[in-house]
Amino acid sequence: MTSTEIDGNPLLLERQVCFALAVANRSVLKVYRRLLDPLGLTHPQYLVMLALWEHAPLSVKEIGGLLQLDSATLSPLLKRLEAGGLIERRRRDDDERAVDIVLTRTGADLRDEAVKIPGQVVAALGVGLDDLVELHEVLTRVNAAALRAEAEAG
Repeated sequence: MTSTEIDGNPLLLERQVCFALAVANRSVLKVYRRLLDPLGLTHPQYLVMLALWEHAPLSVKEIGGLLQLDSATLSPLLKRLEAGGLIERRRRDDDERAVDIVLTRTGADLRDEAVKIPGQVVAALGVGLDDLVELHEVLTRVNAAALRAEAEAG
């Protein structure tokens, strides 16, 4: 297909950003799934654990903000992580209505195994680190633009 043919048809599948993102998302998450399975984590659980390894303790609202997830999506993830012995819910001393999510010793120790995951993902993808850094930067800008556009749309 020539660039003229592509330029003339804005509805070609291969021109759609949403399609490229969806396919890349499925492909990359498949790599993560394979690597996270031995740790007993799903990809969404891994994201929660990353947030906690960096910032614990965190409230459910704070985790949701960091991961851009609503509480209806986040609550089942937290329940599974708690059932797996990786996190605990603790009421705050200064406000018993507020609940913090904290890492258990097992959850904190899992970080030592998880630290290998990013390098394993890079190796599995076989894409240069510079390309992945650039992709991350572009996706971060695209996400920010999409959030702004959605906020402006009301």
